[in-house]
Amino acid sequence: MALTSARALFVIAAILGVSLQANAQLSTAFYASKCPNATNKAFEVVKSWIVKDRSMAPALLRLHFHDCFVRGCDASVLLDSTVANSGEKDAGGNKNSLRGFEIIDDVKAKLEAMCPGTVSCADILALAARDSMLVFGGLNYTVPLGRRDGVSSFAWEANNNLPPPFADFNMLMSLFSAKGLTTKDMVVLSGAHTVGFSRCSTLQQRLYNFSSTSSTDPSIDPSFVPILKSKCKFGSTGIIMMDQSKTTDTWDFNYFSNVLKGRVLFQSDDAIKRTAEGLKLVQAENKAGGPFTADFGASMLKMGNIQVLTGTSGQIRKNCRVVNK
Repeated sequence: MALTSARALFVIAAILGVSLQANAQLSTAFYASKCPNATNKAFEVVKSWIVKDRSMAPALLRLHFHDCFVRGCDASVLLDSTVANSGEKDAGGNKNSLRGFEIIDDVKAKLEAMCPGTVSCADILALAARDSMLVFGGLNYTVPLGRRDGVSSFAWEANNNLPPPFADFNMLMSLFSAKGLTTKDMVVLSGAHTVGFSRCSTLQQRLYNFSSTSSTDPSIDPSFVPILKSKCKFGSTGIIMMDQSKTTDTWDFNYFSNVLKGRVLFQSDDAIKRTAEGLKLVQAENKAGGPFTADFGASMLKMGNIQVLTGTSGQIRKNCRVVNK
């Protein structure tokens, strides 16, 4: 028994050692000598896009999240499929939904012109998520750099790893804990739904075909149902703003207020309050001048470290859409 425990501790220590080593190789000064103006140029390019269209900021934040939850933060979500419908872009939660690829392409082209083969697409994704939300307003956090790019992308992996909008609390925790994230990280990162848009197709089952006993999800505030149905009619493929309590998309803690009131779009949003621990966390984040923005930044820092490739692993793709030949 003692020998088994010792071996188990050794394995855990080894895993933690590898993880800490990978994270230690990420640094805010990673490009200081290799490409001194890289982060400034990335911000400049991202800013030019967000000034033209603010809705692209939440889209880039989501793009980074969808990348990190599949194979880690390796820019695999950016790869075009080599076989029809086989890559991450073709997964159920991504196809005809993810946006911002052209912004990443633009940043990459500018940085390749400055410092060929130096700045990874994975780092560009991480920077673009932060920089876009900084321009959007209200959100800023540290982004250590040094990630390298993966060389594989599979739709089935995305389908298995991305939290679906119908997820309950247990499913959410299973998916987040598999990435080394805590219940608090799950609740806080769900707060990203305080901004952005969703397709009405995502709400169809919840609004019109929920179960054999109720056509509409009974957890939705009854006064909120007609609002949702007026904006997402049966069969609609349009878009709807994630936070229906405001007319202008702004970064704030209001998402958590909507969760408590039953006025959120997804079942997965409602699910985060369905345990005592989850409810306590939602209530803690639901405060003016509260911890949400700082907590979100801390959780983004953790998420940005998921299974990163560093050192000689992976590659620095010349074009974010294809693997180097």
